[in-house]
Amino acid sequence: MHSPSPPAPTLLDAAALAAGGQHFPTGALYVVATPIGNLADFSLRAIHVLALVDAVACEDTRVSGGLLRHLGLSKPLIALHEHNERSAAERVLTRLAAGERVGYVSDAGTPAVSDPGAVLVAQARAAGHRVLPVPGPSSVVVALSAAGADAGGGGFHFAGFLPAKGAERIAALDVALAQTLPCVLFEAPHRVGALFDQLAERAPGRLVTVCRELTKQFEQIETHTADALPAWLAAEPVREKGEFVLVLHAAALPVREAEALDDAAERTLQVLLRELPLKQAVALAAELCGAPRNALYTRALALKSPGG
Repeated sequence: MHSPSPPAPTLLDAAALAAGGQHFPTGALYVVATPIGNLADFSLRAIHVLALVDAVACEDTRVSGGLLRHLGLSKPLIALHEHNERSAAERVLTRLAAGERVGYVSDAGTPAVSDPGAVLVAQARAAGHRVLPVPGPSSVVVALSAAGADAGGGGFHFAGFLPAKGAERIAALDVALAQTLPCVLFEAPHRVGALFDQLAERAPGRLVTVCRELTKQFEQIETHTADALPAWLAAEPVREKGEFVLVLHAAALPVREAEALDDAAERTLQVLLRELPLKQAVALAAELCGAPRNALYTRALALKSPGG
């Protein structure tokens, strides 16, 4: 008779094999990133940490309970969200003081980034407990990677969710639009139509990469000018559903005051433009006057335009 085959390894087995040899201190808070949509993006280390902790604090016990069941885990859950974070943090600190490991997860993505968790982390650190981040999916980084909006230096501005309404919302939007780096916004489905209308009105020519339902089955990633966004949204009603991440491509870099042309450079450029093509005039003016080429080029375009 053949001996029975050993049971197939489980996801928890694979996670333990990959991360089990690492050190996971007790009395520590583990800030665990979870998938933003596709469960296959869960890291093996994150899975192992959730299997190891004594309790899981979470933004929504229904969401996190389902996630743990998917992994074959059952843990005590502590609801910790924007409305009770300070009081619920005390329950977590009590467990940490007793030497327990506690994980914290938000509904999706990395906690404490436009999600609850920052207050808990600050209180845990103030009480002398270790806080260990367990990295994973981030909708900010995912959106930037697919937008092609790099301004040249690799940086970006993160605005997160704008205020819900009123003058504060418009002021925050204007700050985002003024950025000379790509700017990442989050928006809820019931407000995205209003945001698109505001973008179309305030910056019609700005390129915007719209990321909807990132990593999920019906993921959409498209780039349009802001004035086209309201029509794009209205074209298919289903587009008004789901979570949105927007990447505002960088605003045009203004000529810095230090790069403004002096009178000599201005006169030289005007004379050369009467005799030479624009690019040659700019290059020669830069060589003769030592003025910044970017400033010369911007001024040359203005002089060549009607009314310049």
